[in-house]
Amino acid sequence: MKILALGDVHGDTKKIQEFADKAKKEKVDLVILTGDITNFNSSTENLIGPFKKAGKKVLLIPGNHEPIATADFLAELYDIKNIHGYSVKYKDVGIFGAGGSSIVGPSPKIPSQEMFDLLKKGFDKIRYLDKKIMVTHEHPSGGVIEKLTQFFPGSNAIRKAVEKFHPDILLCSHVHEADGLEEKIGRTRVISVGKKGKIINI
Repeated sequence: MKILALGDVHGDTKKIQEFADKAKKEKVDLVILTGDITNFNSSTENLIGPFKKAGKKVLLIPGNHEPIATADFLAELYDIKNIHGYSVKYKDVGIFGAGGSSIVGPSPKIPSQEMFDLLKKGFDKIRYLDKKIMVTHEHPSGGVIEKLTQFFPGSNAIRKAVEKFHPDILLCSHVHEADGLEEKIGRTRVISVGKKGKIINI
């Protein structure tokens, strides 16, 4: 299974088209968008359509630049899945997530306990599967990613979820300086996909 994951495109339709072309060329099975798809929720045009035209399945979560309602709107409009607080099973891989962040933006601030509860809700549905991917917008606290920014502390709730649920992979974004960075928490690969994007083979 081949996944193309990216986030923090902030309404850059040119970048979206480049990734849609890449997804088609690389024959990826699934595209995962890790939030901040829009630029302060200003426009949703041509942010999902290019992937659908390329024949790709898409999952997404909101970031701090768009409210959950916008993610739900995009999911309904393009017949894709917003996995904020939910999960999906795809080719025997369980994928669950929660978007938003602990800072205020167009997306309301999500308290730490609520973030953990959303992740647990999604995880509980796919806990029986051997392979699991967790998708968040924010990064976990206490890691290398957190050290690259003075403005965005990591999430204790996401850290707790990683340590309790042990996903094989955590996909996140939010910290632009960490685009492409990879680290480990226990046995979990934490990948900050960001605007550079990342192709992951499962």
